[in-house]
Amino acid sequence: MASAKLFTPLKVDELELANRIVIAPMCQYSAEGGAMTDWHVIHLGQLALSGAAILIIEATAVTPEGRISYADVGLYSDETEQAMGRVLDSVRRWSDMPVGIQLAHAGRKASTEIPWKGGGQIPPDREHGWRTESASAVGFQDADVPPIALDREGLGRVREAFAASARRAARLGLDAVQIHGAHGYLLHQFLSPLSNRRDDAYGGSLENRLRFPLEVFDAVREAFPAGKPVSVRVSGTDWAPGGWDIAQTVAFAQALEARGCSAVHVSSGGLTPAQQIPLGPSYQVPLARAVKQAVRIPVIAVGLITDFEQAEAILGTGDADLVALARGVLYDPRWPWHAAAHFGAQVKAPPQYLRSQPRQYRDLFLPIDR
Repeated sequence: MASAKLFTPLKVDELELANRIVIAPMCQYSAEGGAMTDWHVIHLGQLALSGAAILIIEATAVTPEGRISYADVGLYSDETEQAMGRVLDSVRRWSDMPVGIQLAHAGRKASTEIPWKGGGQIPPDREHGWRTESASAVGFQDADVPPIALDREGLGRVREAFAASARRAARLGLDAVQIHGAHGYLLHQFLSPLSNRRDDAYGGSLENRLRFPLEVFDAVREAFPAGKPVSVRVSGTDWAPGGWDIAQTVAFAQALEARGCSAVHVSSGGLTPAQQIPLGPSYQVPLARAVKQAVRIPVIAVGLITDFEQAEAILGTGDADLVALARGVLYDPRWPWHAAAHFGAQVKAPPQYLRSQPRQYRDLFLPIDR
């Protein structure tokens, strides 16, 4: 059982991953003015001791108006960079796990209330609200204040904001960048014909709808150090008639690969309230499989992957190269420990916790050298 593929190493560009378990970015809605807080020390700190291969920081806005909510993390100013640096210093003191970051712009899905207070758009004339921007002046909900359609100057501003945040990520010593092109946020809004109604070079044909997301990728790739991975998270389908679908996703992934993309993380949905998602274990894996069959770069699968054998099967059948955990690892932050025990493999653990390993798993832990 020690040869389980889940616990074999993988090199992505120059980054060495100890196993195939990725902690997906998960918004915490706990920032203040875009700056990380002590909550992020607790949250990221515990996950950095989980034994996974890499931890990816939540969707991090590249501009203030690109935040999903007023409580979202940003990396667009000296203050937000310094706050993130303080959190990373604390986490790195006790963990040597690679840490990446997901750079994002929420587009028309910005200016919302935090989830446990109801979510939904906050109008620009209300406290914590602002006018959103998107590919076209089409709101996410019919009742939303429509976004401003980005003009050429706006496109350049957003593109440079992604690059500037990538440079800040490099200064912070982050190991990887993931560009958020999924879940109905700005780049996905350019990709999908349901949200992109433009009649210029950035709308209409698939080639045109790909243009701005690919320009953002090129800008980020140029801004982030060579050899460090830059990946993209995509929605494999909108799960809605006339929307973005897996065939278009495959074309996007191939275009990204040709530009030097390091990996593709395949999720789905988020673009329209009309989506009909067939939720169930591994429901997004067929989307990852389709991308995996079309590219040579690593593919990450995600979505209701909760069981150890389920994760191993996804890798063993070649449907993906890595599996990502999100809500499941919030519920069980030691999931990689338990998976390693199940397969007779090993994970890194802090020396303070070494004596916690059950008697039957004496060789489960490798100490973190800290």
